[in-house]
Amino acid sequence: MKKSLFAVSLLLALTACKNNTNVESEDTVVETENGAINIDTDSINEDDTTANDGLYASFGDEIDANEALTNKEMFAKYKSLKPGDTVNVKFRAHINDVCQKKGCWMSLGLEDENESFVKFKDYAFFVPLNAAGQDAVVSGKAFVSEISVSELRHYAKDGGKSEAEIAKITEPEITYGFMADGVLITK
Repeated sequence: MKKSLFAVSLLLALTACKNNTNVESEDTVVETENGAINIDTDSINEDDTTANDGLYASFGDEIDANEALTNKEMFAKYKSLKPGDTVNVKFRAHINDVCQKKGCWMSLGLEDENESFVKFKDYAFFVPLNAAGQDAVVSGKAFVSEISVSELRHYAKDGGKSEAEIAKITEPEITYGFMADGVLITK
């Protein structure tokens, strides 16, 4: 009796896990319990550079690298902003520095040794501590602001700067900020 009960339980478990999906190569048809669904694969753009193509590691919201501004184009956009202005944008740049405590911020290179200081929306995700030196695509809100001396010193400490370098920070600075909701980093 126990053997037959075990056999029936095993059979039920195996049939419950059965996958009823059938994919054909020419016409993509997915068969489900409720009938067949035709998928138009001609509308898929294989030239898109997305987070899923294996070139990037993705963090935060899913984004793609298409139509991202260059770092020079982004710098020109920053120059047109005043403190308090915000613009939704996506751009690509080289990662110069990353928070060495958690990966909760990074700085991206712009034109003429300027940088964009990137934080992550709602503190919801972080980037790898070893991401400096790689390229990134960020999507979110760009803004210009003034950063206080105490905040600059805090960031310098998080960035692993020496006490002597931190002590040299004596004036607030105008910065090019960015609140990212999605990030791609080259693998």
